[in-house]
Amino acid sequence: MILPILVVAPSEKGGRGVFAAEPIPANTIIEISPVLVLSAAERKHAEKTELFNYLFEWGNKGKKACVAWGYLSLYNHSYHANCIYEMDQDAETMSILTIRDIAAGEEIFINYNAGADDETPIWFEAK
Repeated sequence: MILPILVVAPSEKGGRGVFAAEPIPANTIIEISPVLVLSAAERKHAEKTELFNYLFEWGNKGKKACVAWGYLSLYNHSYHANCIYEMDQDAETMSILTIRDIAAGEEIFINYNAGADDETPIWFEAK
């Protein structure tokens, strides 16, 4: 499920991003998408490819990974995101939830560290 008011467009962050075509209130689930779960061994192989930048840690110990379908791999990172992602490991899905009101035309961001305001440097900014 992806709300039809989401659009993919060029982002000032570079590449593409996901944007709101209409205002979206806080606490709205804007996407629920399936994931492809990779074993720890498959993750090691995937990390040697361009997929490395699109993997999410998965599993209780974080040794597995997943590739998220839908728009999930297109949301850009912000240390002060306007959305969070939630994982349902039993259903093998991920959801995007707004944590504040989002204006029409605003880019939708998640924090790749999982917490909306976690300022731990992420892999491509920590270099």
